[in-house]
Amino acid sequence: MYRSFLRAKIHMAKVTESNLAYEGSITIDRELMDLVGILPFEQVMISNVNNGERFETYVIPGKSGGREICLNGPTARKGLVGDRVIIFSYCLLDDIQLRGFSPKIIKLDEANNPVL
Repeated sequence: MYRSFLRAKIHMAKVTESNLAYEGSITIDRELMDLVGILPFEQVMISNVNNGERFETYVIPGKSGGREICLNGPTARKGLVGDRVIIFSYCLLDDIQLRGFSPKIIKLDEANNPVL
């Protein structure tokens, strides 16, 4: 039996751009993606702390170190520049894989820098 678990989380990212004209997705700083192990085009769930919206999309890597968090296409309607969002990635694990498993979580400050 497989169960769904949190695999990675980027906590309290600040939306830096909203681009309605784009095809869709969320752009995330590649460095932040690498810190939690999120891959390009991976499905993620986004929770907007400011307005309570929750939605799913896929990830496009942004410039490494640019601290970009951009809502693209229809997702641009789900939040505004300055909103704080939580980005979740989930995985399916069986009981054997679950042993010793721990999600990768980073918390970000006001400038989208990891807080250690």
